[in-house]
Amino acid sequence: MSRLAHRRILRRLLVVVLTMASGLGLSVVSTSIAATRAAASAPAGLTTPTYWTVASDGGVFSFGGAPFYGSEGGQPLNAPVVGMASTSDFGGYWLVASDGGIFTFGDAGFYGSEGGQVLNQPIVGMVATADGGGYWLVASDGGIFTFGDAGFYGSEGNQVLNQPIVGMAATADGKGYWLVASDGGIFNFGDAGFSGSEGGQPLNAPIVGMAPTPNGGYLLVAADGGIFGFGITGSEYYGSEGGTPLNEPVVGMATTPGEAGYWLVASDGGIFNFGNAGFYGSEGGQPLNAPMVGIAGAVGSGVPTGFDDATSTNTPDWQCIREAESGDMYNNPAEPAGAYGIIESTAAEEGLAWPVSSDPPAAQDAAALDLYAKFGWSPWTTAAGCGL
Repeated sequence: MSRLAHRRILRRLLVVVLTMASGLGLSVVSTSIAATRAAASAPAGLTTPTYWTVASDGGVFSFGGAPFYGSEGGQPLNAPVVGMASTSDFGGYWLVASDGGIFTFGDAGFYGSEGGQVLNQPIVGMVATADGGGYWLVASDGGIFTFGDAGFYGSEGNQVLNQPIVGMAATADGKGYWLVASDGGIFNFGDAGFSGSEGGQPLNAPIVGMAPTPNGGYLLVAADGGIFGFGITGSEYYGSEGGTPLNEPVVGMATTPGEAGYWLVASDGGIFNFGNAGFYGSEGGQPLNAPMVGIAGAVGSGVPTGFDDATSTNTPDWQCIREAESGDMYNNPAEPAGAYGIIESTAAEEGLAWPVSSDPPAAQDAAALDLYAKFGWSPWTTAAGCGL
């Protein structure tokens, strides 16, 4: 059975949804609420940071050996799923619908919901507390709903907003949180510091989500894949898709455990990875029953089924090469350039632009596979350090 056929069957069986979306109208303002914190403990034998993605019908898709704990895919829903959060040990997750309904899977506890209640505006996402004992829901008007051990530190409910809220992130100690609007405006509560915003600035595309950084700052992501960092160090920025043509808009963002990298997901299921966030597959190019609305970090085996170095760059070996050559940054402009450290003469031979960083990831991947087919690992002096 081919890898694609195998994965399609798995997807149909394991249709599961995980991250944020808003589905609030004409623009894509799906939330990409930073759902994942450093794992307290991971499912037995699983240590590699991987990810789940989630669609608006509640379907969840797991990658890199991330466990599947269930989904709402194929079930009748009162309202579309708009967000997801992982438990602190990655042994389960919650999904949230735009009516505030909560769906629990794995070791995720149920602490209450807004399902069946009258809301002023729809829910657009959720964030779990660091110990997994509660969660916050956020509505597009900035209203905050707390459950379990999630504290209430204020909201924008009943306030006049220039643009709707599309995302949320909590501070490391859970005693504060940020909200972000589609115009990049930031609202901070509790011990969440204000480090700046894009409010009032011209944007190429609306903001669709946010994620916290280790030093108390935050990242914003736009629908075109642009990343905006506030209160961050240079080492906390790992690249973006801003300025790169995309098949579909980005709708969500998630950070790796320890927040040393991040993934972006597009509405067609395409995945873009930066920093130590590995690429373990995507639904890009596959038929979906409903658009993808978000992504959440997970842990898994890190070995996608049926992938090998000769046919796919989605393997641990290629991941090591990219890390060694560029820090796994496809938009690395320095020569050797791009994710695979390709020099100018080789770029010309492979039909790539110069610098290679201006080429889309798919073109860089294809060139790397072609070089491997011709020369094995010899073009990469870093291969020895990867044990190749």
